[in-house]
Amino acid sequence: MKLRLVAAAVAAACFVVPAWAQPRTIKAVMHSDLKVLDPIWTTANIVRNHGYMVWDTLFAMDEKLVPQPQMVDTWTLSDDRLTYTFSLRDGLRWHDGKPVTSEDCIASLKRWGARDGTGIKLLSFVSAFEVVNDKTFKLVLKEPYGLVIDSLAKPGGSTPLMMPKRIADTDPGKQIAEFIGSGPFIFKKDEWKPGDKTVYVRNPDYVPRKEPASGLAGGKVAKVNRVEWLAIPDHQTAVNALLAGEIDYIEAPPHDLKPLLQADKSVTFKVYNTIGA
Repeated sequence: MKLRLVAAAVAAACFVVPAWAQPRTIKAVMHSDLKVLDPIWTTANIVRNHGYMVWDTLFAMDEKLVPQPQMVDTWTLSDDRLTYTFSLRDGLRWHDGKPVTSEDCIASLKRWGARDGTGIKLLSFVSAFEVVNDKTFKLVLKEPYGLVIDSLAKPGGSTPLMMPKRIADTDPGKQIAEFIGSGPFIFKKDEWKPGDKTVYVRNPDYVPRKEPASGLAGGKVAKVNRVEWLAIPDHQTAVNALLAGEIDYIEAPPHDLKPLLQADKSVTFKVYNTIGA
């Protein structure tokens, strides 16, 4: 019997596929339909989740809300607490095959920092970004600011996701037109139909971190070849589809239909978001 999953609450855990999943297509009904594709354009959770599928971050919060390096391999802070030096880890490539560079990351931080409240605050302390080489860059502060790493790892609202420089250079007042990331999944814009479905396919060139997955940090291992987010606004219809084995996952089922789901022993309930974010 096929195992099906209901999540009472999820915080951008879309790329963390359950261990029981075999290489195949996962069909999921999320809490909302995806209508905006630029992850810094809105603070909507569904767009944030979309962002984590396609792009990646320099740092990420683990399950204990402790910032951990993600795209960053090593980092240092100068004795005067003014200069952060970040070195990117090996194997980072955009979905078009080009390597992720320091210039890409700097441009991405600037665009994120032009719209997001946390980013605006962080950049108000920044005096300069400096490229050391293709994989290393510096963030130089005007005065010490204790929330630099926490800001770069923030999971809510508009997340500081890294993009190729040519895309990150897009005017922050306009939405991006390309959706090239370096994350574990590739967005299939040609199959995106608002009100119907959103499709992602596994990035075969993604190199996950070696650490076990923890919250939004650690090794993001894509265990399926394809993910489809289906737009089924009627909760009863979505639940019926899950019980019939037509879909695999519901992100936010209504409480009044919980008894119906609990009566089916092939349905598993899982709370991913234990902090309510």
